Amino acid sequence: MQLFETPTKETKETKETKETKETKERGLISMTGLTLNKEVLSGVEELMNKPVLEGKCPGLYATIFNGDEVLLEKGVGQFAIGKSEPSSNTSFRIASCTKSFTITALLILRDRGAFDLNQPITDFVEEYRFSEISTFKEIPTVGQLAAMSSGLPSDDPWADRQESISGKKLREIVSRGVHTTNRPGAIYQYSNLGFALLGQVIEKASGVDYREFVTTEILKPLGMNDSGFDKELFPKESLAIGYRKSGETWLELPFSASGAFSCIGGLFSSARDLRTWSRWIHSALTSTPKGGPLSAASRHSMQQIVTSAPFNTHLATLPANAHRAAGYGLGLFIEFDPKYGQFVSHSGGYPGFSSHMRWHVPTGLSVVVLENATYSGAWATATGILDYALEKAGFELPLEDKWPQTYELAKQADSLVRQWSASLANEIFEENVDMDVPFAERESIIKKLIDEVGGLTASGSLDEAKSASDSPLHFIWNIPGKSGSLRCEIRLNPITPIRIQTLNVKKAEK
Repeated sequence: MQLFETPTKETKETKETKETKETKERGLISMTGLTLNKEVLSGVEELMNKPVLEGKCPGLYATIFNGDEVLLEKGVGQFAIGKSEPSSNTSFRIASCTKSFTITALLILRDRGAFDLNQPITDFVEEYRFSEISTFKEIPTVGQLAAMSSGLPSDDPWADRQESISGKKLREIVSRGVHTTNRPGAIYQYSNLGFALLGQVIEKASGVDYREFVTTEILKPLGMNDSGFDKELFPKESLAIGYRKSGETWLELPFSASGAFSCIGGLFSSARDLRTWSRWIHSALTSTPKGGPLSAASRHSMQQIVTSAPFNTHLATLPANAHRAAGYGLGLFIEFDPKYGQFVSHSGGYPGFSSHMRWHVPTGLSVVVLENATYSGAWATATGILDYALEKAGFELPLEDKWPQTYELAKQADSLVRQWSASLANEIFEENVDMDVPFAERESIIKKLIDEVGGLTASGSLDEAKSASDSPLHFIWNIPGKSGSLRCEIRLNPITPIRIQTLNVKKAEK
């Protein structure tokens, strides 16, 4: 069981250090390995304007920030037809971004020992039954429902209209038989019904209504005062109205009442509150995690891929980014880009609304976009903004830092390749190296490779700047020859004393 951490107050957004103010005056916003200048921020602002200018939604609010520092925020269009532009505290329906709140509630209870993620859903919803046409009839666990691998199929259009039904009605629905199309744990399928069942888990484990638990245990401790499940909580001037387009006309859509499906997408929230939320979740991946209602370890687990997933719009990535490895964690999507590294996000689409929150793990650069039109594509707006900012700032993942011990062993291995020494080999290698390929054979292979590159150049120091690695215990470098070069690679052991467990030498590709 994880320890329950005491909530701490976050720094106010209006507070700026002297250094930050001076940086802004120079037109530069600095962050880890990244600088956004005025020109980049001007380009970001153009991307914020596009959805309204292109008629995709009547209004939006977008913000790009890093930690407690807001780099740019802007309301565009109208929060309701005939009204002013949205503000940072205008509350929108955030739709499926709600799922990260549902998982946070679930993990709070798990960490308190109320249940285990490996328990079957029937421990909490006894009425769960399979339909006769179901492909597989295996009971999913709570954890499989949370990771979108329960075997239940995707169900957005149907689920979006079920919010107000009661828990009793939900149980009656599943008692009639649910369709399952895959074995639990096998593949990713985005099931809102699965998350509605998690709401029942939370209620049974806590003894209180899901909405009450999230409000009392999460929203209030984090100071998220623009967030809640009932539109009556918000003044009319602070509540965005949702629309769908019919021809050239925007039609206002009524708000659905909260109920048993609110845990899939029923939360209202503002850009200001989602900044607080995003910063808090992301901080668990940093060296200085913020305190709060859920432990950093559990927030960290939310942001790790549990179920790998194919490219689709639920991954909130643009077609140009389909090369990214992606999957679902717990209430959040995770993407890995070879150039930029890890992104964490979630989208929301609901009748009348579209939302997206996303952060870049290596730098902390984050974006929230809220739009007031049905499935208008806030995911594309937010993803485009963050990718644009990273590209224009010239960000690339830094090479993995090598430990000093790795560099020292690489220098010894470099010396060994140049002039084989049995005594040095015994000193720097683990026993498996000789067992895998005997030293005498290795020496012979290396001599042949040296001949193939016309002999090595005069001995020189190993240039760490021209090396590469994928971990602190890995090192790749080249030794120049007269007609080519040798590519050398070592990987160190996982124990003390530290030694080389792998040595690979081959001709380098030209």
